Amino acid sequence: MTTTVPDTELKARHRTMWASGDYPRMVETFLTPLGLRLVEACAISAGDRVLDVAAGTGNAALPAAARGARVTASDLTPQLLADGRRLAEASGLSLEWTEADAERLPFDEASFDVVMSSIGVMSAPHHQEAADELVRVCRPGGTVGVLCWTPEGMVGALFRAMKPFMPPPPPGAQPPPLWGSEEHLRGLFGGRVEWTALRREALEITAFPQAHDYARHFRAYYGPTIAARANAVKDGREAEFDAALDAVCDEFDHGTPEQARFDSEYLLAVGTRR
Repeated sequence: MTTTVPDTELKARHRTMWASGDYPRMVETFLTPLGLRLVEACAISAGDRVLDVAAGTGNAALPAAARGARVTASDLTPQLLADGRRLAEASGLSLEWTEADAERLPFDEASFDVVMSSIGVMSAPHHQEAADELVRVCRPGGTVGVLCWTPEGMVGALFRAMKPFMPPPPPGAQPPPLWGSEEHLRGLFGGRVEWTALRREALEITAFPQAHDYARHFRAYYGPTIAARANAVKDGREAEFDAALDAVCDEFDHGTPEQARFDSEYLLAVGTRR
């Protein structure tokens, strides 16, 4: 007999996971460039009504607001939104911050000119529901833009390495890096978005002297890794878990013995809502 996890319980787990560690530190250390890349690809300008879905601390929302757009940053985890508010205040930027589930957005249909998400909506467990919501709240002729890690890239490999140590996913849940597959993305949106940009790029990461420093960073600050390792500890497999993460970092390190360098691949997709 299959036991299903109630949606409220599942989302509560997700909030707890993303509130653990220190995601703002990860953004500051190496993720900052991604938000601006998405904003530029979406050609956001002053006066645009913009929704950043699964915005976290506002890595894409903040540069959109800096361009004069009217920005709403939404996220499931209130702790991340609080961190984003502090960053916005420190920069003198004005945004709306709304606690919201990416699969059930509390906004009217066609209420935004641009709906975007930078490595955020991909973490919603039910991909089709989340994609449907991105389309629903974007006006016809508006822009939908997502930036997601690819299955073949480093973060995709990281999730594969963690999978054996995690409990089975709830029914219907799909792995986040699938959003970085062109085929999967087209399937989610069907003919509702005409893609004008659909390309793979890479984030160069040089913040860590040694490859295993990167693995330690994930173990200390990244919510999904913290949750997976906690599960490994319960099973007495923490050494095996640590070795698996170290191996991923060794595989993707293209630097020198003195300076690690990683090229973390993502899919950048921008299109027009039909």
